[in-house]
Amino acid sequence: MESPPAGCIRRASTTDIVALMQRRPRGAGEGLPWDDVRLFLALCRARHLGGAAEALGVDSSTVSRSLAAMQEVLSVTLFERGRDGIAPTEAAEELMPVAEEIEEAMARFMREAEGLEREISGLVRIACPPDLAEVIIAPLVPELRARHPALHLEIHPGETVLDLTRREADLALRTLRPARGDLVVTRLGTVRWAVVAIPEDARSLGTLRSWTDAPWVGFGERLASLAPARWLATHARGAEPVVRSDSLMLQVVLARKGVGVALVPEPSAEHYGLVPVKTSAALRAGADAWPSDELSCSW
Repeated sequence: MESPPAGCIRRASTTDIVALMQRRPRGAGEGLPWDDVRLFLALCRARHLGGAAEALGVDSSTVSRSLAAMQEVLSVTLFERGRDGIAPTEAAEELMPVAEEIEEAMARFMREAEGLEREISGLVRIACPPDLAEVIIAPLVPELRARHPALHLEIHPGETVLDLTRREADLALRTLRPARGDLVVTRLGTVRWAVVAIPEDARSLGTLRSWTDAPWVGFGERLASLAPARWLATHARGAEPVVRSDSLMLQVVLARKGVGVALVPEPSAEHYGLVPVKTSAALRAGADAWPSDELSCSW
């Protein structure tokens, strides 16, 4: 490329700014990253360190240090400081339209990347309690398979919590937050529990004025530490369950058979045709709020 005639100021091009980004002056680092172009644009638009910092979500001292480092890499002064803030130099004015071109190119890149149809394939092993497998996961499988036909699922419904850190599963839906392991945990929502029965039993029981007025299906010793089990032990202590089980699915089956009332997550109760049992105002006033669990996904 020929040099411009003496005295002629040539407008910077995209090639020029890329060359600047790749240039490594003595003592410089790895060139000019995209974050510095964003910083440059924010300073040009805000004309103040504080305004640029707010636009970028950082503090003013970070902006000041980054600007000094950027000017060192480029070996050029981009802004002059004054009482009212900062003013772009002639060099900055020349680079501004090129930086805007790069900004628009990055925006187009991100839009195109977000629009790509990503193929998700391979085997994903999901661990979850049995009721979550049937109530939440199973209804989503047809749509998931339609969108990602190369995806294969292995679902492990069980009361035992599998260890993701030992690769016993890839994903886990839980109502108990993991206590250990370097995992990513996403909160999906809150699951509320309710005292439920089949519609016929709920009608025949009428309005409960004491927890002992109904036969109960309760928890075994192994799950005694769970929030719903503790709630039952505290508020329905006089109601000895006619059947105890550590399997929530078995409790649901027994409730559906009319054996007794049970404390069941509301989504599961609705899914299996169980309805809330009416309770008197005095009975509700003597008890805390219904127990609830935080549903989360871990991987």
